[in-house]
Amino acid sequence: MNFALILAAGTGSRMGNTDKPKQFLPIYGKPLMVHTIEAFEINDEVDAIIISTNEEYIDDVKVMCKQYDLGKVKAVVAGGSTRQISVYNGLKGVIGAGAKDDDIIVIHDSARPLISQKIISENIKACKEFGAVDTVIKASDTIVHSEKGEKITDIPNRSELYQGQTPQTFKLGIIRKAHEAVLDKNIPNVTDDTKLVLMLGQDVHLVEGDKLNFKITTFDDLMMLKALLKIGKSEVL
Repeated sequence: MNFALILAAGTGSRMGNTDKPKQFLPIYGKPLMVHTIEAFEINDEVDAIIISTNEEYIDDVKVMCKQYDLGKVKAVVAGGSTRQISVYNGLKGVIGAGAKDDDIIVIHDSARPLISQKIISENIKACKEFGAVDTVIKASDTIVHSEKGEKITDIPNRSELYQGQTPQTFKLGIIRKAHEAVLDKNIPNVTDDTKLVLMLGQDVHLVEGDKLNFKITTFDDLMMLKALLKIGKSEVL
């Protein structure tokens, strides 16, 4: 089976003065996270969805799923203070929903609502072959490395650099083992699941993303999303 794990436990602190986390902000009549979840709801290859969210909003999310007819959502679990905790709790929710070690877990940020069906399907296809994949786009700008933020330390070769997105997709046995390994070593707050998998010595293969699959982090991002939805994102693909 193919499970989507939607991460919706962020605080949205960089969004500015909002009374709720950004994933709950209304965008043309729907909360931001609903736009994201609907992309997985309509994908024929996704069998079930698990949502990891702020503990105080679990009931709100359950109501939201009924309101917007998100029938593939099988569980809403409490996230945590870090991404690592939120993902691990989500994985426990996936296991509780019946996932086995050979099943595929597509982990995606709730604040990336313009995820395409192509990216979802290519993540699943590549994960079946390789076991661990990450969605990336080629770096289009020169990347400057500065150790202290005062002067340039190095300028890496741009042809070898990529910007990471989500989904990050794994066979359950691989990503579960990766999380359990850092728990056993008491390593806190590793902010990227692919890094955890690399720490196991497991290869992570690349899936091509796209620029529209950006994360809503700031108010400017929110305005960009609204503009794209208004004109119809298909017109700018």
